[in-house]
Amino acid sequence: MIVELDGASLTIDAAAAVARPDAAGAFAQATLAEGARARLAETRAYIDATWMHDEAPLMYAFNTGVGLFKDQRVLIAEMAAYQAKTVYAHATGVGEPFAEDVVRAMMLARANAFASNYSGPRVELVERLLACLNAGLHPVVPQKGSVGASGDLAPLAHLAGAVCGFAEAQMIYRGRRMPAREALAQAGMEPDVALGAKDASALINGSTTSLALATLATHDARRLLKAADIALCLSLEALRGERDAFDPRIQRARPHPGQMKVARNVLRLLDGSRRVTQDARDIVFPEESRAPGTPASPRVQDVYSLRCAPQVHGPADEAVAYVERIVGTELNSATDNPLIVDDGNGGYVSLSGGHFHGQYMAQAMDFLAIAMADLASISERRLARLIDPGMSYGLPRNLLAGKKGLNTGFATVQCSASALVMENRTLAMPASVDSIPGKGNAEDHVSNSTWAGRKARTIVENTEQVVALELLMAAQALSLVEPLAPDHPIGRGTRAALDAIRAVIPPALDGDRWYATEMAQALDLVRSGAIVRAVEDAIGVLE
Repeated sequence: MIVELDGASLTIDAAAAVARPDAAGAFAQATLAEGARARLAETRAYIDATWMHDEAPLMYAFNTGVGLFKDQRVLIAEMAAYQAKTVYAHATGVGEPFAEDVVRAMMLARANAFASNYSGPRVELVERLLACLNAGLHPVVPQKGSVGASGDLAPLAHLAGAVCGFAEAQMIYRGRRMPAREALAQAGMEPDVALGAKDASALINGSTTSLALATLATHDARRLLKAADIALCLSLEALRGERDAFDPRIQRARPHPGQMKVARNVLRLLDGSRRVTQDARDIVFPEESRAPGTPASPRVQDVYSLRCAPQVHGPADEAVAYVERIVGTELNSATDNPLIVDDGNGGYVSLSGGHFHGQYMAQAMDFLAIAMADLASISERRLARLIDPGMSYGLPRNLLAGKKGLNTGFATVQCSASALVMENRTLAMPASVDSIPGKGNAEDHVSNSTWAGRKARTIVENTEQVVALELLMAAQALSLVEPLAPDHPIGRGTRAALDAIRAVIPPALDGDRWYATEMAQALDLVRSGAIVRAVEDAIGVLE
């Protein structure tokens, strides 16, 4: 797959395809569109011909210092040294490095911002960035140190130093961490690269680290929504739930699009089920106190984690849609400063602005974090019910099939889910409302967008695991009682999901095992989309 960068059409899915390998371990490649290359070359030719002299007007970060040194001219004779010193001055990141996919998304997003032709870098610099990306040269970029204005200066400076072959910078190449110059040489690239006026500023100024985190978190959140609806339906089947709450007549009384979509998905997944019926509830499950043949009391309505699922999953769906719009716009935006714009007379002018400010990313990631944290919370409440016979209507305690006492069952799996939910609740505290002025008050309001993105990514990852555990435990519950209900099949969609799980993870019918293994397998099934694909192959595409 080749992703052409023109500064206007990069999508979240395409960015994820470049950032992450496919099932065969291959990355999509990125290239600069010919039209974008021509525009960049034209703009840069004007810059070199018109502004490369010491009488040019002061243009921030082009021929001036930065921050409170904005009125100090940098002479043309000092320009090469100034580019290097700008990167050195901002390479102040701390902490563990970002994961490979985040770094790749950063490199891609920065190159696409350049392709929009507002930054004015040399074409060679853009090509260098893409050559490193396509060669699998991944700069070592510390996670901490950015406040999200003036963009993500610290992480981008580490990235810039590596791409430009600075002696202090490091890269990971073919699984090994090494000096950037060594990595570049091993990849067959010249370690040294010349930096012209504004090249350093263009590389380091912009909310690109925040954007990379947001792009990947949003991509994963969208993929997770369908899996969460499937997990809900498996729990409904296991608990012999009531489907009236999903009736379209009820949904029309409060017609939020996300809520209605979830309800439709549920009814399609449950189509053909005889397990979510009063007739099925008359079957006496292993830990019910009813005598065989005694009819069950009417259910009337279920608890909130089942009945109100459209009202919780639905807002999450709509939150992701909002965040997708924000991130999609940001992916095709120029976020450095100053910007080089058409002056209307055949030339260009340098204008200072504030596109580097990451508040859009910060608020969007806080919103995503809150929505995903609540999605995990309701999922955990459903899986918690599965292990308690008093709340599961007689399912075996702890979903245990082996000898009680000798074995413990899935109660500890539920504990892990609750730990992740509690972590999410702390991380969901908004970051975008926090601001500490910096650089002598030159930056008197900052976005904290990088921390917002890091938190949101962690919450999405935690939520993926919680939903995977609901799928795992609901499948265990259904397998345990399957011999008791041969005349009460589950729905076509839920059967497809259960079969997809069982193709990888057999039911625990002989007591405890190393649950961590199947917890990881369930997570892989969610992240690979295997369960969703199996369901959609059976009943058509979910909304």
